[in-house]
Amino acid sequence: MKYCPECGTALVLKMLKGEGEIPYCGKCAQFRFPVFSTAVSMIVQNPDKTKILLIQQYGRQDNILVAGYVSKGESAESAVRREVMEETGLELVSLEYNRSEYFPRSNTLMLNFACVAAGESLDGVNNEEVDLAQWFTRDEAREKIRPESLAKRFLLYFLDKK
Repeated sequence: MKYCPECGTALVLKMLKGEGEIPYCGKCAQFRFPVFSTAVSMIVQNPDKTKILLIQQYGRQDNILVAGYVSKGESAESAVRREVMEETGLELVSLEYNRSEYFPRSNTLMLNFACVAAGESLDGVNNEEVDLAQWFTRDEAREKIRPESLAKRFLLYFLDKK
């Protein structure tokens, strides 16, 4: 961030005790901490944890994880449940944090969770958001997920730690 989001004045780095050098607006006399979006992505597993759900969206043929942005005032865990339900119609019986990574292309902090769905039926898939949703074995998911993607890094981290 180079300019104050409130007044447009060029920011300068200024020492803030306990924080280090932080962008500072002299006109507003305020420190301006970086602003970014927060999103969640989910490794959705079937009830017996033998399959992983991958989706395709927006006319692309790449298999990715279910994901979405966290709404203002919403917890990450609530966003996980909401996004999975909105995109796939699946209810979750459990979820656990997997890992996070900053995604510079969209200025987004991605929080990844591993979830277990209550069932495997994909009858509730929202076709306005999801072109295709499919269950894959763990080995198939490892091979089918979009290469060199954040989704793949999350999935491989999850699979390799088990």
